[in-house]
Amino acid sequence: MHHGSNKSEASKLSQTKGYSFLMTSAPRSAPAVERLHVSALAQAIHGADIFVLYQTPDFIYHWAENLPDILANKWFAGCRESDFLSETLADNMKTVKSQVLATGKMQTLEARFENSSNRILWYKFSIDCHRNDQGEIIGLLTTGVNVTELRRREQVLKALLREVSHRSKNLLAIIQSVAGQTARYTDSLQTFLKKFQGRIQSLSHSQDLVTDSDWRGAHFRELFLSQASSYLGSEHKRFTIEGEDPYLFPGAALHIGLAFHELIINSLSYGALSRPDGSIRVTSRISKDKGQPSHLYISWYEVFSPDQTLDDDRKACFGSAVLEKIVPVSVDGTASLEFTDDGVVYHLTLPDTYFDFYG
Repeated sequence: MHHGSNKSEASKLSQTKGYSFLMTSAPRSAPAVERLHVSALAQAIHGADIFVLYQTPDFIYHWAENLPDILANKWFAGCRESDFLSETLADNMKTVKSQVLATGKMQTLEARFENSSNRILWYKFSIDCHRNDQGEIIGLLTTGVNVTELRRREQVLKALLREVSHRSKNLLAIIQSVAGQTARYTDSLQTFLKKFQGRIQSLSHSQDLVTDSDWRGAHFRELFLSQASSYLGSEHKRFTIEGEDPYLFPGAALHIGLAFHELIINSLSYGALSRPDGSIRVTSRISKDKGQPSHLYISWYEVFSPDQTLDDDRKACFGSAVLEKIVPVSVDGTASLEFTDDGVVYHLTLPDTYFDFYG
Protein backbone atom coordinates (compact mmCIF):
# COMPACT_ATOMS: atom_id res chain seq x y z
CA MET A 1 0.00 0.00 0.00
CA HIS A 2 1.13 3.53 -0.76
CA HIS A 3 0.72 6.12 1.94
CA GLY A 4 1.90 9.57 3.07
CA SER A 5 4.57 10.22 5.69
CA ASN A 6 2.62 12.82 7.74
CA LYS A 7 2.54 11.27 11.24
CA SER A 8 0.07 13.87 12.53
CA GLU A 9 -2.68 12.21 10.49
CA ALA A 10 -5.40 10.87 12.76
CA SER A 11 -5.33 7.66 10.74
CA LYS A 12 -2.42 5.25 11.04
CA LEU A 13 -1.45 2.35 8.84
CA SER A 14 -0.86 -1.12 10.18
CA GLN A 15 0.34 -4.43 8.73
CA THR A 16 -1.39 -7.70 9.54
CA LYS A 17 -0.85 -11.04 7.76
CA GLY A 18 0.70 -9.37 4.73
CA TYR A 19 -2.12 -6.86 4.19
CA SER A 20 -1.87 -3.11 4.68
CA PHE A 21 -4.91 -1.27 5.96
CA LEU A 22 -6.15 1.92 7.64
CA MET A 23 -6.46 2.03 11.42
CA THR A 24 -9.00 4.75 12.15
CA SER A 25 -7.64 6.65 15.18
CA ALA A 26 -7.36 3.37 17.12
CA PRO A 27 -4.56 3.06 19.71
CA ARG A 28 -1.92 0.39 19.18
CA SER A 29 -3.46 -1.53 22.08
CA ALA A 30 -6.79 -1.92 20.33
CA PRO A 31 -8.58 -5.15 21.18
CA ALA A 32 -7.59 -8.17 19.12
CA VAL A 33 -11.13 -8.50 17.80
CA GLU A 34 -10.90 -5.03 16.25
CA ARG A 35 -7.55 -5.82 14.65
CA LEU A 36 -9.00 -9.01 13.19
CA HIS A 37 -11.99 -7.04 11.92
CA VAL A 38 -9.83 -4.56 10.06
CA SER A 39 -7.56 -7.31 8.79
CA ALA A 40 -10.55 -9.19 7.43
CA LEU A 41 -11.81 -6.07 5.64
CA ALA A 42 -8.41 -5.56 4.03
CA GLN A 43 -8.30 -9.17 2.91
CA ALA A 44 -11.82 -8.88 1.48
CA ILE A 45 -10.77 -5.85 -0.57
CA HIS A 46 -7.91 -7.81 -2.10
CA GLY A 47 -10.02 -10.90 -2.69
CA ALA A 48 -12.83 -8.95 -4.36
CA ASP A 49 -10.42 -7.09 -6.67
CA ILE A 50 -11.47 -3.73 -5.21
CA PHE A 51 -9.15 -0.78 -4.68
CA VAL A 52 -9.52 2.26 -2.45
CA LEU A 53 -8.04 5.77 -2.71
CA TYR A 54 -8.05 8.40 0.02
CA GLN A 55 -7.46 12.12 -0.40
CA THR A 56 -8.09 15.26 1.61
CA PRO A 57 -10.56 17.96 0.44
CA ASP A 58 -7.70 19.78 -1.32
CA PHE A 59 -7.54 16.76 -3.69
CA ILE A 60 -4.14 15.57 -2.50
CA TYR A 61 -3.89 11.77 -2.20
CA HIS A 62 -2.58 10.34 1.07
CA TRP A 63 -2.96 6.61 0.66
CA ALA A 64 -4.18 3.90 -1.66
CA GLU A 65 -4.99 0.23 -1.19
CA ASN A 66 -4.81 -2.60 -3.74
CA LEU A 67 -4.33 -0.37 -6.79
CA PRO A 68 -4.23 -2.21 -10.14
CA ASP A 69 -0.95 -1.94 -12.04
CA ILE A 70 -2.46 0.41 -14.59
CA LEU A 71 -2.86 3.02 -11.80
CA ALA A 72 -0.15 1.97 -9.33
CA ASN A 73 2.63 2.59 -11.84
CA LYS A 74 2.11 6.37 -11.65
CA TRP A 75 0.38 6.91 -8.31
CA PHE A 76 2.36 8.21 -5.28
CA ALA A 77 1.52 9.66 -1.90
CA GLY A 78 0.99 13.42 -2.26
CA CYS A 79 -0.06 13.22 -5.92
CA ARG A 80 -3.10 14.74 -7.58
CA GLU A 81 -5.49 13.43 -10.25
CA SER A 82 -3.39 14.79 -13.12
CA ASP A 83 -0.30 12.91 -11.95
CA PHE A 84 -1.62 9.43 -12.75
CA LEU A 85 -4.80 9.90 -14.82
CA SER A 86 -5.31 11.18 -18.36
CA GLU A 87 -6.14 14.85 -18.70
CA THR A 88 -9.77 14.19 -19.63
CA LEU A 89 -10.37 11.69 -16.83
CA ALA A 90 -8.55 13.88 -14.29
CA ASP A 91 -10.82 16.82 -15.17
CA ASN A 92 -13.93 14.63 -14.95
CA MET A 93 -12.80 13.23 -11.60
CA LYS A 94 -12.15 16.68 -10.16
CA THR A 95 -15.55 17.94 -11.37
CA VAL A 96 -17.40 14.99 -9.81
CA LYS A 97 -15.45 15.21 -6.57
CA SER A 98 -16.18 18.94 -6.29
CA GLN A 99 -19.87 18.09 -6.59
CA VAL A 100 -19.53 15.41 -3.91
CA LEU A 101 -17.86 17.89 -1.55
CA ALA A 102 -20.56 20.49 -2.28
CA THR A 103 -23.57 18.16 -1.86
CA GLY A 104 -22.22 15.52 0.49
CA LYS A 105 -23.76 12.84 -1.72
CA MET A 106 -21.94 9.91 -3.29
CA GLN A 107 -21.50 9.83 -7.07
CA THR A 108 -20.18 7.24 -9.52
CA LEU A 109 -18.05 7.48 -12.61
CA GLU A 110 -16.88 4.89 -15.14
CA ALA A 111 -13.60 5.14 -17.00
CA ARG A 112 -11.92 3.26 -19.84
CA PHE A 113 -8.25 2.32 -19.69
CA GLU A 114 -5.83 0.54 -22.00
CA ASN A 115 -3.03 -1.49 -20.43
CA SER A 116 0.45 -2.24 -21.77
CA SER A 117 -0.91 -5.24 -23.71
CA ASN A 118 -3.48 -3.01 -25.47
CA ARG A 119 -6.26 -4.69 -23.53
CA ILE A 120 -9.25 -2.46 -22.78
CA LEU A 121 -10.25 -2.27 -19.11
CA TRP A 122 -13.26 -0.59 -17.52
CA TYR A 123 -13.40 0.59 -13.91
CA LYS A 124 -16.32 1.97 -11.95
CA PHE A 125 -15.40 4.61 -9.35
CA SER A 126 -17.64 5.36 -6.37
CA ILE A 127 -16.76 8.66 -4.72
CA ASP A 128 -18.01 9.55 -1.26
CA CYS A 129 -17.21 11.86 1.63
CA HIS A 130 -15.25 10.79 4.70
CA ARG A 131 -16.56 12.51 7.85
CA ASN A 132 -15.31 12.82 11.43
CA ASP A 133 -17.38 12.18 14.54
CA GLN A 134 -18.84 15.70 14.27
CA GLY A 135 -20.05 15.04 10.70
CA GLU A 136 -17.49 17.34 9.12
CA ILE A 137 -16.03 16.33 5.75
CA ILE A 138 -12.34 15.58 6.27
CA GLY A 139 -11.61 13.63 3.10
CA LEU A 140 -12.76 11.79 0.00
CA LEU A 141 -12.94 8.01 -0.41
CA THR A 142 -12.78 6.66 -3.95
CA THR A 143 -13.57 2.98 -4.39
CA GLY A 144 -12.81 1.30 -7.71
CA VAL A 145 -14.19 -1.95 -9.14
CA ASN A 146 -13.15 -3.70 -12.34
CA VAL A 147 -16.28 -3.94 -14.51
CA THR A 148 -14.54 -5.01 -17.72
CA GLU A 149 -16.28 -8.37 -17.99
CA LEU A 150 -19.65 -6.78 -17.28
CA ARG A 151 -19.14 -4.28 -20.09
CA ARG A 152 -18.05 -7.06 -22.45
CA ARG A 153 -21.14 -9.11 -21.63
CA GLU A 154 -23.28 -6.05 -22.29
CA GLN A 155 -21.61 -5.59 -25.68
CA VAL A 156 -22.17 -9.25 -26.55
CA LEU A 157 -25.81 -8.99 -25.45
CA LYS A 158 -26.34 -5.89 -27.59
CA ALA A 159 -24.78 -7.66 -30.57
CA LEU A 160 -27.01 -10.69 -30.00
CA LEU A 161 -30.11 -8.50 -29.74
CA ARG A 162 -29.20 -6.78 -33.00
CA GLU A 163 -28.73 -10.21 -34.59
CA VAL A 164 -32.08 -11.42 -33.25
CA SER A 165 -33.75 -8.31 -34.63
CA HIS A 166 -32.08 -8.85 -38.00
CA ARG A 167 -33.05 -12.53 -38.10
CA SER A 168 -36.61 -11.74 -37.03
CA LYS A 169 -36.99 -9.22 -39.84
CA ASN A 170 -35.66 -11.77 -42.32
CA LEU A 171 -38.06 -14.40 -41.02
CA LEU A 172 -40.99 -12.00 -41.26
CA ALA A 173 -39.98 -11.20 -44.84
CA ILE A 174 -39.93 -14.92 -45.65
CA ILE A 175 -43.38 -15.40 -44.10
CA GLN A 176 -44.71 -12.43 -46.04
CA SER A 177 -43.33 -13.86 -49.28
CA VAL A 178 -44.75 -17.31 -48.55
CA ALA A 179 -48.15 -15.81 -47.74
CA GLY A 180 -48.20 -13.82 -50.99
CA GLN A 181 -47.18 -16.77 -53.16
CA THR A 182 -49.60 -19.11 -51.39
CA ALA A 183 -52.49 -16.71 -51.93
CA ARG A 184 -51.54 -16.23 -55.59
CA TYR A 185 -51.75 -19.93 -56.39
CA THR A 186 -54.84 -20.94 -54.39
CA ASP A 187 -58.47 -20.35 -55.27
CA SER A 188 -60.15 -20.72 -51.87
CA LEU A 189 -59.61 -19.57 -48.31
CA GLN A 190 -59.69 -23.14 -46.99
CA THR A 191 -56.94 -24.24 -49.38
CA PHE A 192 -54.89 -21.16 -48.58
CA LEU A 193 -55.08 -21.76 -44.84
CA LYS A 194 -54.12 -25.43 -45.19
CA LYS A 195 -51.08 -24.68 -47.35
CA PHE A 196 -50.00 -21.61 -45.43
CA GLN A 197 -50.21 -23.32 -42.03
CA GLY A 198 -48.13 -26.22 -43.32
CA ARG A 199 -45.46 -23.89 -44.65
CA ILE A 200 -45.34 -21.94 -41.40
CA GLN A 201 -44.93 -25.22 -39.52
CA SER A 202 -42.05 -26.09 -41.85
CA LEU A 203 -40.35 -22.78 -41.10
CA SER A 204 -40.87 -23.44 -37.39
CA HIS A 205 -39.09 -26.81 -37.57
CA SER A 206 -36.15 -25.29 -39.42
CA GLN A 207 -36.05 -22.30 -37.09
CA ASP A 208 -35.81 -24.65 -34.09
CA LEU A 209 -32.64 -26.16 -35.56
CA VAL A 210 -31.17 -22.73 -36.27
CA THR A 211 -31.96 -21.50 -32.76
CA ASP A 212 -30.53 -24.63 -31.12
CA SER A 213 -27.26 -24.01 -32.98
CA ASP A 214 -27.02 -20.44 -31.60
CA TRP A 215 -28.10 -19.05 -34.97
CA ARG A 216 -25.26 -20.73 -36.87
CA GLY A 217 -27.48 -22.92 -39.07
CA ALA A 218 -28.24 -26.62 -39.53
CA HIS A 219 -26.75 -29.74 -41.10
CA PHE A 220 -28.32 -30.90 -44.35
CA ARG A 221 -29.35 -34.36 -43.13
CA GLU A 222 -30.69 -33.04 -39.83
CA LEU A 223 -32.76 -30.47 -41.70
CA PHE A 224 -34.30 -33.07 -44.01
CA LEU A 225 -35.11 -35.45 -41.16
CA SER A 226 -36.75 -32.65 -39.14
CA GLN A 227 -39.10 -31.95 -42.06
CA ALA A 228 -39.76 -35.61 -42.89
CA SER A 229 -40.42 -36.78 -39.33
CA SER A 230 -43.54 -34.63 -39.03
CA TYR A 231 -45.24 -36.39 -41.93
CA LEU A 232 -43.61 -39.72 -42.66
CA GLY A 233 -43.39 -41.44 -39.28
CA SER A 234 -42.61 -45.10 -39.89
CA GLU A 235 -42.48 -44.42 -43.63
CA HIS A 236 -38.88 -43.21 -43.27
CA LYS A 237 -37.70 -46.58 -44.64
CA ARG A 238 -39.09 -45.55 -48.00
CA PHE A 239 -36.51 -42.85 -48.57
CA THR A 240 -32.71 -42.73 -48.56
CA ILE A 241 -30.24 -39.87 -48.09
CA GLU A 242 -26.91 -40.03 -49.90
CA GLY A 243 -23.89 -37.81 -50.33
CA GLU A 244 -22.28 -35.13 -48.22
CA ASP A 245 -23.70 -33.42 -45.15
CA PRO A 246 -22.89 -29.69 -45.50
CA TYR A 247 -23.68 -27.11 -42.85
CA LEU A 248 -26.37 -24.76 -44.13
CA PHE A 249 -26.36 -21.19 -42.91
CA PRO A 250 -29.59 -19.86 -41.32
CA GLY A 251 -31.21 -18.31 -44.40
CA ALA A 252 -30.46 -21.34 -46.54
CA ALA A 253 -31.68 -23.73 -43.83
CA LEU A 254 -35.07 -22.02 -43.63
CA HIS A 255 -35.62 -21.98 -47.39
CA ILE A 256 -34.28 -25.47 -48.13
CA GLY A 257 -36.40 -26.79 -45.27
CA LEU A 258 -39.37 -25.14 -46.96
CA ALA A 259 -38.48 -26.87 -50.26
CA PHE A 260 -38.35 -30.26 -48.53
CA HIS A 261 -41.73 -29.55 -46.95
CA GLU A 262 -43.27 -28.85 -50.36
CA LEU A 263 -41.77 -31.98 -51.90
CA ILE A 264 -42.93 -34.21 -49.03
CA ILE A 265 -46.47 -32.77 -48.99
CA ASN A 266 -46.81 -33.09 -52.76
CA SER A 267 -45.48 -36.64 -52.68
CA LEU A 268 -47.93 -37.63 -49.94
CA SER A 269 -50.80 -36.08 -51.90
CA TYR A 270 -50.05 -37.12 -55.50
CA GLY A 271 -46.65 -38.79 -55.76
CA ALA A 272 -44.62 -41.74 -54.58
CA LEU A 273 -45.63 -41.51 -50.94
CA SER A 274 -49.32 -41.66 -51.85
CA ARG A 275 -48.82 -45.31 -52.83
CA PRO A 276 -47.45 -48.13 -50.65
CA ASP A 277 -44.48 -49.05 -52.87
CA GLY A 278 -43.19 -45.66 -54.04
CA SER A 279 -39.75 -44.48 -52.91
CA ILE A 280 -37.63 -41.35 -52.62
CA ARG A 281 -33.87 -40.74 -52.83
CA VAL A 282 -32.29 -37.47 -51.71
CA THR A 283 -28.68 -36.64 -52.62
CA SER A 284 -26.28 -33.81 -51.93
CA ARG A 285 -23.01 -33.10 -53.70
CA ILE A 286 -20.47 -30.31 -53.33
CA SER A 287 -18.33 -29.22 -56.25
CA LYS A 288 -14.73 -28.64 -55.12
CA ASP A 289 -12.98 -27.71 -58.35
CA LYS A 290 -9.70 -25.98 -57.60
CA GLY A 291 -9.83 -22.26 -58.29
CA GLN A 292 -13.59 -22.29 -58.74
CA PRO A 293 -16.33 -21.29 -56.26
CA SER A 294 -17.97 -24.31 -54.64
CA HIS A 295 -21.64 -25.11 -55.17
CA LEU A 296 -24.05 -27.41 -53.40
CA TYR A 297 -26.20 -29.62 -55.62
CA ILE A 298 -29.32 -31.04 -53.97
CA SER A 299 -31.46 -33.57 -55.79
CA TRP A 300 -34.79 -35.22 -55.02
CA TYR A 301 -35.57 -38.40 -56.98
CA GLU A 302 -39.10 -39.67 -56.57
CA VAL A 303 -39.93 -43.10 -57.99
CA PHE A 304 -43.63 -43.90 -58.49
CA SER A 305 -45.35 -47.23 -58.19
CA PRO A 306 -45.28 -49.24 -61.48
CA ASP A 307 -48.91 -48.45 -62.31
CA GLN A 308 -48.83 -44.84 -61.11
CA THR A 309 -49.04 -41.82 -63.42
CA LEU A 310 -49.73 -38.10 -63.04
CA ASP A 311 -52.22 -36.36 -65.27
CA ASP A 312 -51.70 -32.73 -66.24
CA ASP A 313 -53.91 -31.42 -63.45
CA ARG A 314 -51.94 -33.23 -60.79
CA LYS A 315 -48.66 -32.17 -62.38
CA ALA A 316 -49.88 -28.60 -62.07
CA CYS A 317 -50.65 -29.20 -58.41
CA PHE A 318 -47.29 -30.85 -57.88
CA GLY A 319 -45.42 -27.90 -59.32
CA SER A 320 -44.92 -25.15 -56.77
CA ALA A 321 -43.90 -21.51 -56.80
CA VAL A 322 -41.99 -22.27 -53.60
CA LEU A 323 -39.84 -24.90 -55.33
CA GLU A 324 -39.25 -23.07 -58.59
CA LYS A 325 -39.23 -19.41 -57.54
CA ILE A 326 -39.09 -18.54 -53.84
CA VAL A 327 -36.41 -21.01 -52.73
CA PRO A 328 -33.87 -20.63 -55.57
CA VAL A 329 -34.16 -16.86 -55.64
CA SER A 330 -33.69 -16.68 -51.87
CA VAL A 331 -30.39 -18.60 -52.00
CA ASP A 332 -29.07 -17.03 -55.22
CA GLY A 333 -29.37 -20.41 -56.86
CA THR A 334 -31.17 -22.26 -59.60
CA ALA A 335 -33.83 -24.96 -59.54
CA SER A 336 -35.65 -27.31 -61.89
CA LEU A 337 -38.68 -29.58 -61.49
CA GLU A 338 -39.08 -32.39 -64.00
CA PHE A 339 -41.70 -35.11 -64.51
CA THR A 340 -40.37 -38.35 -65.95
CA ASP A 341 -42.06 -41.61 -66.89
CA ASP A 342 -41.08 -43.02 -63.50
CA GLY A 343 -41.67 -40.06 -61.19
CA VAL A 344 -40.44 -36.60 -60.26
CA VAL A 345 -36.95 -35.09 -60.17
CA TYR A 346 -36.11 -31.81 -58.42
CA HIS A 347 -32.69 -30.16 -58.52
CA LEU A 348 -31.56 -27.19 -56.46
CA THR A 349 -28.12 -25.54 -56.74
CA LEU A 350 -26.73 -22.85 -54.45
CA PRO A 351 -23.35 -21.10 -54.02
CA ASP A 352 -20.95 -21.58 -51.09
CA THR A 353 -21.96 -18.28 -49.50
CA TYR A 354 -24.93 -20.23 -48.08
CA PHE A 355 -23.17 -23.29 -46.69
CA ASP A 356 -19.95 -24.68 -45.30
CA PHE A 357 -18.34 -28.10 -45.40
CA TYR A 358 -15.54 -29.85 -43.57
CA GLY A 359 -12.78 -32.10 -44.71
